[in-house]
Amino acid sequence: MITLLISIVALILGYVFYSRLIQRVFSPDPLRTTPAYAINDGVDYVPMPTWKVLMIQFLNIAGTGPIFGAIMGAKFGPSCYLWIVLGCIFAGAVHDYLSGMLSLRHNGASLPDLVGKYLGTGTRGVMLVFSAVMLLLVGAVFIYSPAEVLGNMINPESKTDDIICIVVIILYYIIATLVPIDKIIGKIYPVFAIGLIFMALSLFICLIVKWPADIPEIWDGIANRTPAAGSIFPCLFITIACGAVSGFHATQSPLMARCLKNEKLGRPVFYGAMILEGVVALIWATVASYFFYGGGAAEFGSAANVAAPQLVAVVCKGWLGTAGAVLAILGVVAAPITSGDTALRSVRLTVSEAFKIDQKGIGRRLAVSIPIFAVTLALLMFNIFNEDGFSIIWRYFGWANQTMAAFTLWMLTAFLVKERKGAWYLLTLLPAVLMTSVCLTFIATTKIGFNIPAAYTSIIGAATAVASLLIFFLLKARTRRNII
Repeated sequence: MITLLISIVALILGYVFYSRLIQRVFSPDPLRTTPAYAINDGVDYVPMPTWKVLMIQFLNIAGTGPIFGAIMGAKFGPSCYLWIVLGCIFAGAVHDYLSGMLSLRHNGASLPDLVGKYLGTGTRGVMLVFSAVMLLLVGAVFIYSPAEVLGNMINPESKTDDIICIVVIILYYIIATLVPIDKIIGKIYPVFAIGLIFMALSLFICLIVKWPADIPEIWDGIANRTPAAGSIFPCLFITIACGAVSGFHATQSPLMARCLKNEKLGRPVFYGAMILEGVVALIWATVASYFFYGGGAAEFGSAANVAAPQLVAVVCKGWLGTAGAVLAILGVVAAPITSGDTALRSVRLTVSEAFKIDQKGIGRRLAVSIPIFAVTLALLMFNIFNEDGFSIIWRYFGWANQTMAAFTLWMLTAFLVKERKGAWYLLTLLPAVLMTSVCLTFIATTKIGFNIPAAYTSIIGAATAVASLLIFFLLKARTRRNII
C-alpha cells in the first residue's frame, strides 16, 4: 500500500514539474488559431469546452488498458509499479502531449500524415496500413471485452448473452462513428469518464480502509512472481501499455486536437489525461496484487487464476455492493466501448484522409465505414468461435500497440531534431530506443513471433538498443551535413 501511495504522488509531481518542461520545449502559442476554429466543419472539427475535451481524451485512451493490462501486469509483481510510474511520466505522457500538439499544429493531422512529414513518405505508407490494422484490432478487442463483462453479469453460463451484447455494441458503434463528434461523444463521454473515475476512487478508498498488509511492496523485490506470464523484459512492457505508454493514444489525440480552443490547453488535456490513466492503472494493479498474492481471492470466494474481466466483476461486487458494482462495471464497460468507437472513427478519418474523401456528407462517411465494420465483424467471429481467439488477438494488439508507440516516439524525435531544439531530442530518443528494443525482442522471442529461445532475450534487447542508437546518430549526422 505504501508503494501505491508513493507511486501516485510521483505521478502528480511528474505532471506538476516534468510536463512544464515538455511544454516549454514545444512552445505552444496561445494566439495561434486552432483547427477547431480554422476548419470547423460541424462533424469532426468542433470547438468544445476544455473539461469535456479532457474527459473525452481520458476515456478514449483508457479503454480496458489501465484495467485489464494492469491486472495482468500485476502478476509480474511490484516491478509493475516502476513501469507504470516511470513509463507514464517520461514516455507515455510525453508521447501523448507531443503527438497531440503536433496534430494541433498541422490542422488536426492523423498519425500517418505526421509520420510521413517527419519520417518520409515511405514510412507514411507503412504507418497508414499499420495504424489501420491496429485500430481494427482495438475495435474488435473493445467490443468483445465489454460484451463479455456484460454477458457475465446477465448469465455467466451462456454465450448467447455475449453475442446479443456484441450486436448492440456494434449498432451503437455504427451510429457513434457517423454522427458529428459533439452529438454523442461530446455529450455522454464526459459522464462515462466520471463513472470510470468514480469506480477507481471507490476502489482506492476500499484499499485505504482495508489497508491489506500482505500486498507485495517494491522493497520486497522486483523479481518476476509469475514466470509463466513471460519475462519482465519484454513481456511486462507489452502487457501494461495504457497507463505507461501506448501507441493507440497517438491515434486518438488528433480527435481532440480538432476540438481544442487554445494551444495552451494541450498540457492538461494530453499530458494530464495520461497521468490520470496512470493513477487508474496503479489502483487496479494494487487491487490485482491483493487478489493474487494478498488473500483477496479467498476473501471473495474466487479462484486466484480468473481472467481479468471476471476479476473486475468479483472485486467490484464484493467491495462496493450491488449498486456500487453496477456503477463500477458500467465504468469498466464504458471505457472500452468508447475507446472502440473512437478507434473505428479514427480508421474512418485516416482512410478518408489517405484517399481524399470528403466526410461532410453522411453517405460518404457510410461508404468508408462499411468495409471497416465488415473487417471488425470478421475479427469478432474469430473471437467467438475460437476458444483462444481473444488471447491471440490481444497479444497481437499489445505488440502492434507498442510498435506504434515506438514509431511515434521516433517521429517525435525527428521533429525535435528538425526544429533544432538542441539536445531536447533526448527526451523522446531514449523512450524510442527502449520501446524499439521491447517490440523487436518480444516478436523475436515469443510464440506469436519467431520463438527464439528466451536465453537470448537480453542479447537481442541490448543489440537492438545499440543498433537503433547508432542508426539514429548516423542519420542525424548525415542530415546535418546536408543542411550545412
